[in-house]
Amino acid sequence: MIDEHLLKQLVTFADKHTLSATAEHLMLTQPTVTRGMQKLETDLGVKLFKRQSNQITLNQTGQFSVNEARKVLKQNETFMTRVKNYDRSHRIIEVGSNAPGPIIVLNRVAQHTPNIAVQSELIATANLKNKLEDNQYSFIISNQEIQTEQIESYYLNHEQLSVNLDQFMPQANQATIKFKALKGLSFVVFQDIGPWKQIIQDNIPDAKFLYQAQWEALTEITNYASFPYFNTNITAAKNHTGNQVQIPISDPIATMDFYINYLKTRKKLALSLVESIRNNWSSQWAK
Repeated sequence: MIDEHLLKQLVTFADKHTLSATAEHLMLTQPTVTRGMQKLETDLGVKLFKRQSNQITLNQTGQFSVNEARKVLKQNETFMTRVKNYDRSHRIIEVGSNAPGPIIVLNRVAQHTPNIAVQSELIATANLKNKLEDNQYSFIISNQEIQTEQIESYYLNHEQLSVNLDQFMPQANQATIKFKALKGLSFVVFQDIGPWKQIIQDNIPDAKFLYQAQWEALTEITNYASFPYFNTNITAAKNHTGNQVQIPISDPIATMDFYINYLKTRKKLALSLVESIRNNWSSQWAK
């Protein structure tokens, strides 16, 4: 078996082009790298380099071996990651979401559930399937069902989007509102709101969105300015003031269903959390 360290030296040489630069990058001495490349040629039984008086370069076989070495190193890295993730997944229940509302719910559940770890950063929707299969997460809550040979989904509940408007705005005098009635307004919006971001951008004509990276900044703005802002039945605004009216948005797309996605091998554990998640999926409007 070829020593992985020799493959790393070979790949680094291909990137750095000289033995000295390779040695410096790997924090080795140049003679160590030279002996390593010689040993790699011996172990493989082929020549990998063209050697001249003051220069060493990869020959055609060497260039091919670099590509193969990259594949081996990537496979080894993937192997180690998958094994570590698998081990962790059987000691800690790692859960995440592609939207902020379910994370609030999960944090409530975690207060009463041992060994559950909630990932606070949103998960990119495009990577959900791979993250489950690679055991990076035990469960993922998302607004999309994932159904494969290995993965299945279970419906949890929904989020209902609302808008907070200054009570003196003409649009504020109604029980519900449609996206088109918010045309041309400027909204202050939290930056990381997952799939809700595209929905508000696509459905409110001529609107301007002032995105805030920090929740504290958004709270400060909405406390002292009359900018409209959004929340849901889960992410009810803690900074709600007497001058603002919270109005549910009645368009069907303003209601988003959420599912818990899991490997079928973890179905029993996933379903054991469903009741707790649903119980904590409380509506602030009902309080």
